[in-house]
Amino acid sequence: MIFLNILYFLIISVLGYKWLTSHDGKILKSALDPSRKFRFNGPELFWCLTFSTGLLAFSLSLGVDLMAIRLLVLEVLCLIGLRLAQDSPIYSGPLKMYTIYILWIIVGIYYAPSTAIGIRVVLKYLYPIILCLFASAAVRDPQTFMISSKWARVTGAICIAFSFIPYIGILTPGVWWYATAQAIHFISLFIFSLGMYVFTNQKRRNLLWTILFALPCFIWVFRTSIMGTVVALAAWSFIRWRVKSLPVIAVIGLLGVISVFEIDAVREKMFFKPDQMTFEKFINGNITFDDVNTNTRAKIWKELEQRFYKGHEWAGSGTGTAQVFMHENSDMFGGLTVCHSDFVQQKCDNGLIGLGLYALMVLFVFADCCKTYWWSEDPYVRLAAITAGASLLGVYACFYSDNTVNYSMATLSMPFGFYGMMLGLRESRE
Repeated sequence: MIFLNILYFLIISVLGYKWLTSHDGKILKSALDPSRKFRFNGPELFWCLTFSTGLLAFSLSLGVDLMAIRLLVLEVLCLIGLRLAQDSPIYSGPLKMYTIYILWIIVGIYYAPSTAIGIRVVLKYLYPIILCLFASAAVRDPQTFMISSKWARVTGAICIAFSFIPYIGILTPGVWWYATAQAIHFISLFIFSLGMYVFTNQKRRNLLWTILFALPCFIWVFRTSIMGTVVALAAWSFIRWRVKSLPVIAVIGLLGVISVFEIDAVREKMFFKPDQMTFEKFINGNITFDDVNTNTRAKIWKELEQRFYKGHEWAGSGTGTAQVFMHENSDMFGGLTVCHSDFVQQKCDNGLIGLGLYALMVLFVFADCCKTYWWSEDPYVRLAAITAGASLLGVYACFYSDNTVNYSMATLSMPFGFYGMMLGLRESRE
């Protein structure tokens, strides 16, 4: 199976390069009218392949981190694609803020304990912006937007099948990302499907897609991705209805809190003494953070902040510092090698400056998506905008208690991919 993962990696990498550099492109069925066909050029083909295969990790290899190699290969191919694309990338204001953040964490490498780990952290943050810029250059037609998004949705459905159908998962060990990364990936597909339900006439089909991608995080009882899904749904409501959405957001938030106490599996995983935890106690303020079972997370966060944040509040202790410490001292935390909070890692590595720059960038992207959705009359631009803005806030919420950046190929690639497509479609319409 190890050799199969290497083989799959080679096949998809060679295919990606072949499609990217194709002079004649490829003729595919139209995503808007199946009775017609549409010619995709090389960069468009590569975009469809890359955007729809973020769930493929190929994580098993002979002592080699194949996931890191795959990430680097994709970044190189996207940079090549920027040169081959017929249109120029769109360097929006939020992406300029992202660039400032990248420069700041590069500076952080110079006072970090490990240059190699620091570079790897930078590459994980670098992938979403490179992918976004490539999408803004390659995707100028609704056909490309719809084909790549639908392919991604089909890949997500196949992944769910391999995750839930007994025994077939043994056929693909290491091919898919971890279940936690899958659940965060599904947040974006959930939001896209919800948008498709609103913007198309295929109501029943897209409602089923929406439900399909909302269910895994609840079935797996992944608290972080449940939170991310709720936040994404609230953000989607705000983009769609503006201030009128506030009552809807309040109801969504209330239902989210109630689910913690009324769904047995969630309550048992959430608290140390689940039988004593009730919604009434929560309302009365009789439940504190000490009652929450963080699965050692709180201990990890406290230890890291004491060592690397206190006294280094503004600049942190260097890019990759938290990761180096976790790997070298995993025995302190029951074998865990990651801190399960990108917020804590950003504070420890790059301080409040790094944390603030990234947060501002996310807010700027969300604001750009809101503005585009409210002002544009094109349905495809609006669909891309509401999907990008809502899914980004949902995925960003997962920074609180998961390793979202470590999974950037599967998690952050989705909202930033949608944002890049929004920029390209918006430019073509203007």
